[in-house]
Amino acid sequence: MISQLLFGEHFKVLEKRSKWSRVRAVFDKKEGWIDNKQFIEIEENEFFELNKNTNNLAGELIDFLSDDQEGLTPIPLGATLPFYEDTSLSILNEKYSYQGVTRSEKSPKNSLIETAFMYLNTPYLWGGKTPFGIDCSGFTQMVYKLCGYQLLRNASEQAAQGDVLSFIEESEPGDLAFFDNNEGEIVHVGIIMEDNYIIHAHGKVRIDRLDHSGIYNIDTRRHTHKLRVIKKII
Repeated sequence: MISQLLFGEHFKVLEKRSKWSRVRAVFDKKEGWIDNKQFIEIEENEFFELNKNTNNLAGELIDFLSDDQEGLTPIPLGATLPFYEDTSLSILNEKYSYQGVTRSEKSPKNSLIETAFMYLNTPYLWGGKTPFGIDCSGFTQMVYKLCGYQLLRNASEQAAQGDVLSFIEESEPGDLAFFDNNEGEIVHVGIIMEDNYIIHAHGKVRIDRLDHSGIYNIDTRRHTHKLRVIKKII
């Protein structure tokens, strides 16, 4: 698994086979294969309408949609609510009701850390994007998305966004720190907090110390990641 498509996300089908299709997500242009049983096809005009109607996101860790037959569909934090208005949304001819908290507007930068705390202790899952399992770049992408900002999917891609900061002292809470391996490849990302702390997904979403060398794990008392660059996205 390289990523996840949450409820309500739309994508373009690039290649369709008997059981699997290769798709490209609209939000971050990520390409991969998806089981044909796990999506429904929509008309082209609805696809383009969705491009203008995907700002409403589910704001609870886990919640439910109810349909006309009172069936429940669980959705995670950050799921998209297509054509949402007055607690109602629709996909094709299916209509749903959602009574939970929504997020739809850009939030100030200081709300990034508060949003990140919603994922605290989420277990690490390669390719994950939900409170039930998330990876380092999925975590940063979802936190920014919930606050109204767009990040690409992988840490190396995110590192190409924003403006470079020369020192940790120049950073603000919400800026991103990137870390590389021995080959110089960027393989990890976290969100900078106040007072030289960082929140990131490593084993679980956790808070550790950040210094000029990298991330210092407060449990094992050793450095786990080598700092490469700090980026200001917003």
